[in-house]
Amino acid sequence: MSAEKQTSDIEEFDTWMDEVASALAWHGGDVEATIRTLLADCKHLREQLALAQIAMGIGFTRGWSPCPERHDEVTR
Repeated sequence: MSAEKQTSDIEEFDTWMDEVASALAWHGGDVEATIRTLLADCKHLREQLALAQIAMGIGFTRGWSPCPERHDEVTR
């Protein structure tokens, strides 16, 4: 692994940790409240995506359709 790739991975991890810390801080360190909020946000965005899919015409996206499922893996 190159030094550049390692640095990139470290920076990406630091950014991820900052986001986690921010979410927890927003809820005063309450992990359960943080998870509940994130799940509610996820549900809301999936509903919005479903509505957008219904409203979109096939010609608008030239056959492409958004997918509500992630294809990447969640990393720690």
